[in-house]
Amino acid sequence: MIEKLSQRDIRMLKIGAVCVAGILLFVFASDQLERWSTARKSLVLLEDKLELIDVDKAKRTGLTSIVPVFEMPEVEETQKFLFIDKLTEQLGKAGIKNQPLQVVSIGGKSGQTGYRLLRLKCSAKCRFTQVLDLLASLKENPYLVGVEELRMRIDQKKPQEVDIDLTVSTFVK
Repeated sequence: MIEKLSQRDIRMLKIGAVCVAGILLFVFASDQLERWSTARKSLVLLEDKLELIDVDKAKRTGLTSIVPVFEMPEVEETQKFLFIDKLTEQLGKAGIKNQPLQVVSIGGKSGQTGYRLLRLKCSAKCRFTQVLDLLASLKENPYLVGVEELRMRIDQKKPQEVDIDLTVSTFVK
């Protein structure tokens, strides 16, 4: 059949094939260019967000100083002694003379964390300002999960002295 076509018809078929190939190339290339344009726009947005996050060293140091420190829980005995030592140290820094710390309870495994909760109770007699100092410094304890209970009883004869019962908790494996 090609033998019956004239030179002019063959030339027109070649030009048509080149045009079809050009149209297909244009369709696929325009799709890729649109993807490229979208990717560049999202890259610019991400770089802008990164610029907002990227802070100088002094500001980063200031931000990290207000974030509480946390150590991952250890096995029960190890964690209990680490927590007791750190809490005793904090009580000493605050100037609080306490009775020996007591293990109140060890809860079952939490479904959310997978760890058990160990609670310690501390009873002491001190000044109100010492209680405030202790509460302010508790965030520095890397084993502390939370303050479960704080009871204060004020002595009527000496209003500056209070009896406290403090229950704090930590996670154990």
